[in-house]
Amino acid sequence: MAQGFDPTAATNAYLAVLPPEVHAKATAYTQGGHWVLLWTTLVSILVSWLVLKSGVLVRLRGGIEAERPRPWLAVLVVVAVDTVLEGLLGVPWDAYARWWREKQYGFTNRAFGGWLGEHLLQLTIAAVGAVIVFSLLYWLIRRFPKTFWLWAGVGMTVVGIVFFILELFLIEPLFNTYKPAPPGPVRDEVVAMAKQVGMPSDKILIYDGSKQSNRYTANAGGIFGFGRVAMSDVMFKKDADQAEVKGVVGHEMGHYVRKHFMIGDLFQGLTVMIGLFLIARLFPWACRVLGAEGVTGIADPAGVPVIAILAAALGLLATPITNTFSRWVEADADHFSVVHFNEPDGLAKALVKTLEYRADSPSKLEEFIFYDHPSVRARVQAMMDWKAAHPKADAAGEGPAPAPTIAPNEAPR
Repeated sequence: MAQGFDPTAATNAYLAVLPPEVHAKATAYTQGGHWVLLWTTLVSILVSWLVLKSGVLVRLRGGIEAERPRPWLAVLVVVAVDTVLEGLLGVPWDAYARWWREKQYGFTNRAFGGWLGEHLLQLTIAAVGAVIVFSLLYWLIRRFPKTFWLWAGVGMTVVGIVFFILELFLIEPLFNTYKPAPPGPVRDEVVAMAKQVGMPSDKILIYDGSKQSNRYTANAGGIFGFGRVAMSDVMFKKDADQAEVKGVVGHEMGHYVRKHFMIGDLFQGLTVMIGLFLIARLFPWACRVLGAEGVTGIADPAGVPVIAILAAALGLLATPITNTFSRWVEADADHFSVVHFNEPDGLAKALVKTLEYRADSPSKLEEFIFYDHPSVRARVQAMMDWKAAHPKADAAGEGPAPAPTIAPNEAPR
């Protein structure tokens, strides 16, 4: 340990950068978000139930199959209509949870029209994805009625890869403009970092992330040898802190090099497998409880709202498990960044900026249930512990870095 350096004191110094009223606001926002999670699930269940009780899906399926059975067409039409109806019915709640609440806390300056346009585009993309996924799912249900959940879990890993590639090349450019990062110290540093860890360095991109947020954001994505680093234009401001850029981008590179996407894809396939296994067994009971008149069984696409309701409830119950996996992934990316680029203070300064919208010191139970990232305190403490154990040659024995100046809304999510 560096002589005279106390990692816990350094962590406390970082967390004390923002005044108590900012911490109080962050706590209110974070804990309010826990209720938003619950209410989002309840609204989702209500919306699905309303569509189910309307009987429109049963009538659609019946009309399509009146002359002759065409299960593929029935699935396509019914799922498309269901997704659009549920999406539109959910817009008022989404507007509150994703726009109005963010605006009230000062985390977005977007006009409602801009938010709504992007949200409707997202709903359109989701509808197309739902039609593809449910068409495959209902084919598996018809083909393997006893074991469809097993094959669906396997298939979801393949679909996940396809959707990931489509997101990189087709979907993300619909929301932001990507172009090669301009020459300069930031780009040069990122290129050198990519080469250092064996990541492709020919695609260093910048995108207009400032139109959505003024926070430091970056991502490193890719698969099968293709890799790219995409950084928000916020990171190219004249006063950008090189150490912060290095710490944040190093974290994102950790996701790519450590193959977190592939691990996450396998985890998703497993959760889908378990979820569908439970849904298959709960479906008849749910139909009785929900009053799903006209739904003939799990192979009937008119029962897709029942599947959605069960998936929403099971997803809420599984939140601690999925969040635990996510925290492990994020902690591993932090570790990768500090091991390979040794910028503990840079990453710590970036993390401190998230204190405005993420309570830094939750209870163990709260973190276990609700946090998809380790708490800021835990992450900064890990950085300071690393700094104590691995002092830089030119900074051995030095204390914590000077307290950073925190500008509003400049932080990585």
